[in-house]
Amino acid sequence: MKNLAGFPVFLLAVSLLTPALADDVVVVTAERRATALSDVPQSITAISAETIELVDADHIAELLSRAPGVTLHRGSGAEQLTAIRSPVLTSGAGAGSFLFLENGVAIRSAGFANINGLFDSHYEIADRIEVVRGPSGALYGANAIHGVVNVLTPSPSEDFSVFAEAYGDTQERYKLKGSVSGASGAHGFLVGASVTTEEGYRVDAGLDQQKLTFRHVYDDAGVSIDTIFSFDNLEQETAGFIFGEATLNDRELRKTNNFPQAYRDAKAARLQSTIGLDAGENTRIQITPYARWNQMEFPQHFLPSNALEKNGHKSIGVQSAIYHDAGALSLIAGVDAEYTDGYLSEFQSMPQIFSYTPGLHYDYEVEAVNASGFLQGDYALGPRTTASAAVRVDGTIYKYDNLTDSGVVGRFLRLPDQTDKFVTASPKFSLRHELSEDASVYVSYARGARPPQTTDLYRLQINQTGDQARPEKIDAVELGFRGGLGERVNLELAGFFMDKANFFFRDADGFNVADGKTRHVGVEADVRIALFETLTLRSAVTYARHTYRFDRPVGNATEAISFGDDVDTAPRVMANTRLQWRPIDRLTAEAEWVSMGSYFTDAANDHEYEGHNVLNLRAEAGLTETLAAYITVRNVTNELYAERADFAFGSDRYFPGETRTVGFGLRYRN
Repeated sequence: MKNLAGFPVFLLAVSLLTPALADDVVVVTAERRATALSDVPQSITAISAETIELVDADHIAELLSRAPGVTLHRGSGAEQLTAIRSPVLTSGAGAGSFLFLENGVAIRSAGFANINGLFDSHYEIADRIEVVRGPSGALYGANAIHGVVNVLTPSPSEDFSVFAEAYGDTQERYKLKGSVSGASGAHGFLVGASVTTEEGYRVDAGLDQQKLTFRHVYDDAGVSIDTIFSFDNLEQETAGFIFGEATLNDRELRKTNNFPQAYRDAKAARLQSTIGLDAGENTRIQITPYARWNQMEFPQHFLPSNALEKNGHKSIGVQSAIYHDAGALSLIAGVDAEYTDGYLSEFQSMPQIFSYTPGLHYDYEVEAVNASGFLQGDYALGPRTTASAAVRVDGTIYKYDNLTDSGVVGRFLRLPDQTDKFVTASPKFSLRHELSEDASVYVSYARGARPPQTTDLYRLQINQTGDQARPEKIDAVELGFRGGLGERVNLELAGFFMDKANFFFRDADGFNVADGKTRHVGVEADVRIALFETLTLRSAVTYARHTYRFDRPVGNATEAISFGDDVDTAPRVMANTRLQWRPIDRLTAEAEWVSMGSYFTDAANDHEYEGHNVLNLRAEAGLTETLAAYITVRNVTNELYAERADFAFGSDRYFPGETRTVGFGLRYRN
C-alpha cells in the first residue's frame, strides 16, 4: 500500500461537516494534580485504560502512536527511539529531550536519562498514559524539551477485585499479567505484575521481562498518603540493523542477525510516596519524596569495538507543591530537589580494531545535585477567558570523578576531574477563551531548557574536543482549538512553531556540534466522530516539517548539513486511524490503520525511506460476566516495512517490522 498524504485533509474535512461528541477527560500531568482536559491550554492526549486493554501492546510504541505528533521507532526487543513534535532523536538528544514519568516522577534522573527509558514503565497494567506535546519545563524542568509521557498506575478498587490475562501469538510471544486490588476503611491497596517472554521475530533476539508494582493509599480527614513501589527486570538478546533494501524486502533475510553476541540486561526499582493535606479552605499541600535505582549493561554491537558498557545511578529526591484556589486566582508554587550518584564504565575485550584499543576506555562517577523552584498563576479575566503565567528555574551541579588515568587512550579522551554548573529558566504564558460550553481556543508561548547529558560532557573521543555541550533550549508558540462541533464530532486541533538552539549532536565525521539550530513547524489533529451509535471513527493526524537552521560542511560530503534541509528521520505526514464497532456491551472490534510518511535517512537529504502503511485488527468478546476472549491480527496485509530506517557508512540499514502476527488471549475480571 502506498502512503495517502491527502488522507489527513480528507478526514479533517469530514469532521467539520459532521454534526460533536462530548469527551470530558481528567488529566494530572498538566498541573501535577487532577485537572479537566477542557481547561488546559496545552496539547495533551490521554490514552485510557480501556484502550490499553484493547490494544494489549507488545511494545508501548503501539499505544503512543495514537497521539498526534508522536512516533516511537522500535528497535530490538523493548528498545525504542522517540519523537514528539520532533525528528526521531538519538544519543544524548534522544535521551534528554523527552521526560518519561511514572505517576509524576521521572523514571531516570535528568542528565542520566536512558534513550530507551520507557521500557522501565509498567504500561502493561496502566490505568492511563498521558502524553504532553511541546515544552513542559515550567512545571517539570529538565528533559521536558519536546514533550512528556506519564504512565499512571491504577488506583485501588473500592471492592476486592482480581484481574488476570494470558496471551500468546504466532511469533512465540507469551504474556501474563494481573492484579489484585481492594480497600478497607481509609486504606486501599493494589498489587500488579506482568511477565513477557518471546523468542523474537529475528534470530537470537529473544526477550524476558518481569515487572511488579505495589500501591497503598490512605485517605482520611483531609490527609492522603499514596505510596507506590515498582520494579522491572529486562533480559534480552539484541538484534542490530539489517543492511540494504533487498534484505529488508526478503522474507527470510530480514530475520537474520549479524550481532548474535549482543544483549541488554537492565534492572530498575522506584519508590515514591505522595503526601497531601488540606491547609485551609482553598489551599492544599502536596509533597512527594522518592528514591530510584537502576543498572544496565550491554555490548556496543553498533561499534567495531563491541565494548561492554555498564552504567547506572541511584537517586533520592522530593517534589513539593502548594495549590491555592481563591475566586478568579489560582496559584501553584513549589520546590523540587534531587541528589544522584551515577557511574559508567566501558571495556573492550576484543583485539585492537582501527583506533579502538583493547582494555578500559572509560571508568567514571558523577554526583549530581538539582534544585528547582516554580510558580504558576491562572487568573480569570472574565467569565470565559483565563490567562496563565508560569516560570521555573533549575540549578544543576555535576561533580565528575575520573576513576582511571586521564588523557588519551587510542581514540578515547578521559577528562580529569571537574565540576560543571548549569542554570536554566523555563517560562510559559497562555491565554484560553471558551467559545461555548464544550469548545475553547488557546494560544501559548513556552520555553523548554535542559542541562547536557553527562555522557555528552564526559564520554569524549579525541575528535570531540571542540565546544562543550551547553544547555539546550527551545522556544515554542502554539495555537489550539478543543471541543465539539455538534453532537457527533470531537476535535482537537493544534498548530505549533518551535525554534531550538544549542542542539548538541555528533556529525558524520564524529565531531561535536554544540550550537546546532533546528525549526519545528506543524499542524496536529485528533478527531473523534460518532458515525452511528455503535460505530466510532478516530484519527490522530500530523503534518510537520523539522528543518536544520544552519550549515555544517563535513569531510563526508554525503552527510553535509544545509540550512533548510529536513532533519533526517523526520516524516512530514503521520496518521493513526481507528474504526471501532461496539454492537453490544460485551463485544468490541477495531480496525487500525497506521500510516508513516516518507522521510530522509541522512542529513544531506540524499537517501529516503518511502514510508509504510500497516493494518491491525482486534476484537474482544465477553464469554461470561467475568471471562472474555480476544484476538489480535497485527500487520494484516503482511507488509514488509521498517520500524526504523537509517543511512550510515555508505549503506541503507533498517530495523524490520514484524510480518503478520496472530494472537489470542483470555481475560478474567471479577
